[in-house]
Amino acid sequence: PFKRTGALPLKGKVEIYLNDLISKVRSELKTQLAEAIKDYRTGGRKRSAWLFDHVAQLVLVTTQIEWTENTEVALDRLAQGHKQALPNYSEEQVTMLSDLIVLVQGKLAPLERRKIMNMITLETHSRDINLMLIRDGVDAKDNFKWAGQLKTYWTRHPDPSADPDCWIFNCDASFNYSYEYLGNAGRLVITPLTDRIYTTATQACHLVLGCAPAGPAGTGKTETTKDLSAQLGKAVYVVNCGPEMDYRTMGDQFKGLASAGAWGCFDEYNRLLAEVLSVNSIQYKAVLDAIRARTDTFTMEGVDYTLHPDGCMAFITMNPGYLGRTELPESLKVLFRPVTVMVPDMQMIMENMLMAEGYTTANTLAKKFFTLYRLLKDLLSPQMHYDWGLRAIKSVLVVAGGFKRGEPDQPEGGLLMRALRDFNLPKIVEDDMVVFMGLLKDLWPDVFDSMPRKRDPAFEALVAAVASESNLQASDYFVQNVVDLQDLLDIRHCVFEIGSSGNNKTKTWQTLAKAWTKGGVRGKTTFRDINPKAITPNELYGYVNMATREWKDGLLSCTMREMANQPDTNPKWIILDGDLDANWIENMNSVMDDNRLLTLASNERIRLLPHMRLIFEIRDLAYASPATVTRAGILFISELAQWKNFVRSWIADFRDNESGAVKPEMREQRAATLQALFDKYCEPTMLALRLEFSAVVPILDFNMVQTLCFFLEGLLVEENVGRDD
Repeated sequence: PFKRTGALPLKGKVEIYLNDLISKVRSELKTQLAEAIKDYRTGGRKRSAWLFDHVAQLVLVTTQIEWTENTEVALDRLAQGHKQALPNYSEEQVTMLSDLIVLVQGKLAPLERRKIMNMITLETHSRDINLMLIRDGVDAKDNFKWAGQLKTYWTRHPDPSADPDCWIFNCDASFNYSYEYLGNAGRLVITPLTDRIYTTATQACHLVLGCAPAGPAGTGKTETTKDLSAQLGKAVYVVNCGPEMDYRTMGDQFKGLASAGAWGCFDEYNRLLAEVLSVNSIQYKAVLDAIRARTDTFTMEGVDYTLHPDGCMAFITMNPGYLGRTELPESLKVLFRPVTVMVPDMQMIMENMLMAEGYTTANTLAKKFFTLYRLLKDLLSPQMHYDWGLRAIKSVLVVAGGFKRGEPDQPEGGLLMRALRDFNLPKIVEDDMVVFMGLLKDLWPDVFDSMPRKRDPAFEALVAAVASESNLQASDYFVQNVVDLQDLLDIRHCVFEIGSSGNNKTKTWQTLAKAWTKGGVRGKTTFRDINPKAITPNELYGYVNMATREWKDGLLSCTMREMANQPDTNPKWIILDGDLDANWIENMNSVMDDNRLLTLASNERIRLLPHMRLIFEIRDLAYASPATVTRAGILFISELAQWKNFVRSWIADFRDNESGAVKPEMREQRAATLQALFDKYCEPTMLALRLEFSAVVPILDFNMVQTLCFFLEGLLVEENVGRDD
């Protein structure tokens, strides 16, 4: 991997070698960045050819450096009287952006596509900043509207005689790029809100403080923290905090961050116990004091530890006012600079992501998309599982991007409408269907009827065959539920199956698993079924024995680790079959979002791999916080008299298992008679029970029919009915 700086000899003590390895990676990245910049400026090639020859992370840094320097040159020329300097550069930006959108529409390898999508995301923000500078008449580099942006330079700083290096400035805060290898992860759409958070966070770091973004679920607190660290080339470690973490667990986190020079993002920080938070203030203050004093070590709990020259920074992201949250002590609040995160500019995010997916009419489509979601929020019934926030928007746009690449000749409006319809239909309840379809038709009248649902007849036939083998009724609704579940699992790694008991939730995922295995669709699908309500949260996730500091593994952590360690990449599912409550589900937040990490009280981090999925079987979301609701895809399974399918399957099973002494034609007659009796008496009787009787414990229709069938199993025996009736 070290093409420019030569190989690293494998010798010496392990801990020294690993430190040398980190330094070597950073040195290699710095050398490659210098070459990428030189190639960009002197290579004489088009950007569309240049970007394929360099590492994605360094391509993004190079383009940010070029934007900063070109904008400052334009501002200098503006100050000298060239009034068209900035508008001319802005037009050049639009042309380069259009070229990237054309490029992303072609056939590309997945990593190359993501590289270009990230370039579009960042360069759209650069374009918007320059348009804002033109609109507000900014004509000098020291104007706050330019000084307050995150600007990347390749310069000699602070010593003019030093070698050029990458530096990032925001107001009076400056950061040396850390050259942590970050791979090719997706980048965040930068809105004016994101810019304000960047300014607050960088100033907090400059003042040697932490940063505390707080706000509602799904507004981008954790993602903004991760994106800022990517802009600065730093490693960031996300930790999902919970009440089972004690002061020693948290102390180990602070020691590690300070020694590594990394950032930490403590998600749901106010779920920690009050006594742990009090000790945290002393622990983090010890680190901050050492950074201010510019020492090489810091002291915590009477022991000296190495302090990295880059220092460290902690972000604490919180949802205020949710169940099970603790008020932070004053001694801790003073160590963190607060920033309130509210709902960002959704339309801007939609437009930017549509462009990154290759849509050329992104501006018009974003307006329609935003209008639709705003109207759905106002007009549909207030169901707890409805989510019209950022995570839902992102999932729709991923689907829309897939449609665009698969059918590039279809009208873009039709492709987006199909994505919105197909992705949202599984979670819309029956009563809201008319309003939902009506809004879609009003916004896209020209393509509504010409873009039918994309279907796979071969797969639907396979699902129906697998269902019949399992003695299930392959009704259109059941087959559609299985197909919807497959579509959701393709774009979300966590799915909530919501519906009352007897609605085929379990049979839906079991049938899909059998179809994938039998039909060779995705390979052998394995699953583990866990009831999280049958055990305590400690038994589910594991806990540290306070007396001995010994780690006791939990059922979920053990299962997830075992699945992650298996060498094959066949589909693996963990089924959590039990209702949600804040006690156990909140610990899953970092697994359910884009981090895909289970962080345990032992400081172990177990990753949910790309071929692994979590499926939750639940009745409703009555006890789930908004932070949980926004993180998963929703498959809502309506009742639709599912008991009728159960009766048909039960009668077929009863017929096949009757005594061999009963003639086949007699079995068919008995089955037909039973079906006629169920059809005649069940529905009117259940209606009368609902209208004229009140139950002490509510009983579902399905449960009543199921109980009736079990009674009949005991009564319809040969001793009672003979062989010939």
